[in-house]
Amino acid sequence: MTLAVDVYTFSKTFPDDERFCLTQQIRRCAVSIPSNIAEGRGRGSDRDYRRFLHQARGSLYELETHVALAELLGYKQSVDAAEIMKGIAETVRPLNGLIAKLDRKLGDA
Repeated sequence: MTLAVDVYTFSKTFPDDERFCLTQQIRRCAVSIPSNIAEGRGRGSDRDYRRFLHQARGSLYELETHVALAELLGYKQSVDAAEIMKGIAETVRPLNGLIAKLDRKLGDA
């Protein structure tokens, strides 16, 4: 959830004409990451949990693309984008580990 909060701060100064485009999209995918993790955990089965973890990971990579685009468009400085990219990397590592653990448990490794 820290990453989602950071993304809200990151996107706060995007141009007004992006309010319903990139700003909304970047925030939506940032919120979907912890939401999918939580929803998957609450489903009660390892298969469902793993499926939602995959969705969360997809949202992380989508977020990475949006952050790179915001930087290329000049909405944020490279140093700001780098901080979000660092948060993405710090989130994807344990997520990949959890997915791999569930793969082994379910016999899909």
